[in-house]
Amino acid sequence: MNSSRSGPWAGRYFVLMLTAALAVWLLAGCAAAEASALPYVDLTQRAPVPLPTPSRDLPLRLAVAAIISPQGNIESYNGLARYLEEQLEREVEIVQRRTYAEVNQLVANRRVDLAFVCTSAYVDGRDRFGMELLAAPQINGETVYYSELIVPANSRAQGMADLRGKVFAFTDPMSFSGRVYPTYLLQQLGERPEDFFSRTFFTYSHDKAIQAVADGVADGAAVDSLVLDYAIKRDPALQNRIRIIRRSPPFGIPPVVAPPTLSPMEKLRLQEILLTMHENPKGREVLASLGIDRFVRIDDQAYQSARDLIYTVGVTQP
Repeated sequence: MNSSRSGPWAGRYFVLMLTAALAVWLLAGCAAAEASALPYVDLTQRAPVPLPTPSRDLPLRLAVAAIISPQGNIESYNGLARYLEEQLEREVEIVQRRTYAEVNQLVANRRVDLAFVCTSAYVDGRDRFGMELLAAPQINGETVYYSELIVPANSRAQGMADLRGKVFAFTDPMSFSGRVYPTYLLQQLGERPEDFFSRTFFTYSHDKAIQAVADGVADGAAVDSLVLDYAIKRDPALQNRIRIIRRSPPFGIPPVVAPPTLSPMEKLRLQEILLTMHENPKGREVLASLGIDRFVRIDDQAYQSARDLIYTVGVTQP
């Protein structure tokens, strides 16, 4: 009955059994060692996963559209850049371009992280690539501005119709107050700029358009009311050199925007800094230098009246 396990087979059977027992013992030992090396994890204790933070080695790039001249932009926004640096503990670099369209392209391509743009530039950027609102400046308790049609103080013009055959200064091809609205006024007269004026040119900033009218280089221009107010505060004598002959209805104020690809964490951080500036003594100084009360949240609906007019006029580029 046990003949199969006698002789040579018995030795082989013994070796196989010993090998199997040794393997079981080694595996059990390894498993125990691994188990003892693993840390204890209490699954009842939960904590939020830390969010990644942007590299502080990379500067935050701030674009400022040429609402006033490039020299004025650096002067006016340098304090804001330094404030952002202090709050973010990160270098802030101001980026400028000659036209509103060029700034929009920087935002579209995520070449900048934050930008101050004009109203029609926001409308265009929102429609084309999802430009996002971060905040809006509140000035004199309001978040609106106007397009003001100006002429030299000695001009007899009382309205746009009186500028037929004259020289007119547009600010920027994409400017709402400096090109879209005056073009709309001409359309109400059944006219086009190229037929109505003897000559037009672009100044690429509102303060240069104001200066062109004050110096008699242009017979008229339409400019951002906020820039005009600021220019007169800097140079009160300007009031004696120009005259406002038309003021538009109110439109949504030029906002602060971000690329749609900006991370939610960065967007919220930048919003927080802007929206709380007025609570910080240094922040209030910067705001005062810019002529801003505070930054506030604003909704896309605030720009609907401007959007409707832009679509009606059908012009944002030359």
